[in-house]
Amino acid sequence: QVQLVESGGGLVQPGGSLRLSCVASGFTFNRWRMTWYRQAPGKERELAAAMSSGGITDYEDSVKGRFTISRDNAKNTVYLQMNSLKPEDTAVYYCNAVLAVISYWGKGTLVTVSS
Repeated sequence: QVQLVESGGGLVQPGGSLRLSCVASGFTFNRWRMTWYRQAPGKERELAAAMSSGGITDYEDSVKGRFTISRDNAKNTVYLQMNSLKPEDTAVYYCNAVLAVISYWGKGTLVTVSS
């Protein structure tokens, strides 16, 4: 059974940092493109960061220089290090695994940036 389980969300002040984790199971993790999406209240889900199976990364413009995606294939885990957080980063963050036309989603973890 495929599972993607996110953790690490919470309440943080502007300028602070959080690290999200997503542990995967039920598929061959190192072959899949791993992404972090986010959905802010009242907005559509958007791609925040992605990493291919070969380690190539891609970031949404507003998070470039602040967020870093990484993966540990030995642990079947993808991370999102978020620094210099802003109130507009407040969203539910979802882990997503993609291989060709197959896509799996986690249930999400809430990140709230507020003073």
